[in-house]
Amino acid sequence: MVSARPKIFLSNGSDPEKTDMAQLIDRRPNAKNKSTVNRQRFLRRYKKQIKKAISEQISERSITNIDGGESVSIPTRDISEPTFRNDKGGVREGVYPGNKEFAQGDKIKRPLNQGQEKGRRASDSGEGEDEFAFEISKDEYLDMLFDDLELPNLKKNQLRKMTKSKTVRAGFTNDGVPTNINIVRSLRSALSRRVAMGAEPRRVLHELEAELEVLEQEVGGDETKRLALQEEIEVLRGRIRRIPFIDTFDLRFNNFVQRPEPTSQAVMFCLMDVSGSMDQETKDIAKRFYILLYLFLTRSYRDVDVVYIRHHTQAKEVDEEEFFYSRETGGTIVSSALEMTRDIIAQRYPPTDWNIYAAQASDGDNWNDDSPVCEQILAKQLLPQLRYFAYVEITKRDHQGLWDHYSRLLESNDNFAMQHIRQYEDIYPVFREFFRKQTQ
Repeated sequence: MVSARPKIFLSNGSDPEKTDMAQLIDRRPNAKNKSTVNRQRFLRRYKKQIKKAISEQISERSITNIDGGESVSIPTRDISEPTFRNDKGGVREGVYPGNKEFAQGDKIKRPLNQGQEKGRRASDSGEGEDEFAFEISKDEYLDMLFDDLELPNLKKNQLRKMTKSKTVRAGFTNDGVPTNINIVRSLRSALSRRVAMGAEPRRVLHELEAELEVLEQEVGGDETKRLALQEEIEVLRGRIRRIPFIDTFDLRFNNFVQRPEPTSQAVMFCLMDVSGSMDQETKDIAKRFYILLYLFLTRSYRDVDVVYIRHHTQAKEVDEEEFFYSRETGGTIVSSALEMTRDIIAQRYPPTDWNIYAAQASDGDNWNDDSPVCEQILAKQLLPQLRYFAYVEITKRDHQGLWDHYSRLLESNDNFAMQHIRQYEDIYPVFREFFRKQTQ
């Protein structure tokens, strides 16, 4: 008598007895994106070209969307790969069919490049090249934007608040991107599932095969029963063959997390001139510079303090919203901002416990008697306490008096730097120059 057997279904929910072939359903979130698997490899390989494209495009961004993703285009020639093809080799002569112009031995002149090939850009020089365009995410954009940048002279004074994140391995997960798939773990999981799903059918199959063997050895056995057993055996073998080799829930991915690494606590003072001499374009350039600085700090470090100071004739500590969007204006006394920075350091940020940084943006226009005062405050009171002071002058005119006085501090203070921005395109190169990673 044939024993009762459990009902077995395929992974897609169909009954194998009513299905000739199992239907494979691709549930991967990026199934149609054929380049997803090689995306990170592509970004690493063409990192130089992508960073160049990003640096050229950042000046065109507005303040509100400077931290979003980006559509990047790089020349096709930069991503071309060497290829091999079969060739007969050697020197060959011949006249091709349909030729009415040349005879054997004639020399053919090299045709001029007209730049009219399909898919090429028009060019007055007769040559052109398509660009390869692709989208990068916000995280990829910021990683490229701030690659190889750091706070200069950062030292571990007090391991308190500030931490720097580091990507580390953290076991395995069932969800992830194809680039992080762990092949060995995935195949091990698939093997375990196939063994589990096939155990019961194989047990029943062995019982039926043993029963059939006994029946075939009997003389005058029941032929109808023998045919029924053979049919059931074929059905079971078909079920076992249709067990998927690997399914989506077999996949295992390497898991990565951001582990905070303690460093020293730091504070950044942002000093911005909002006097009447700063026109709207100059203020907009200054804001973009400070937004880049803010994104860099929040992207690379945790819990770093940022102090915002706006000044005209008087300095005022403000919050982030007022710093970027207030329309207050007036005359110019730069020393008021430096004095406020000095007082806040004395009250809240002792140099023995804090790495103190400052970035100042101005058009350089200052009250004549005040520029020497600024030089003295920096030289004697601020720079001895600061890890780094970055001054950026934003103007299309010649350097003003403040630049001349600040220039005297360069030779004697290695923690002081100054740069000149004339237009939007200068913002990112100047920013990278200020905070490029120091070589040991």
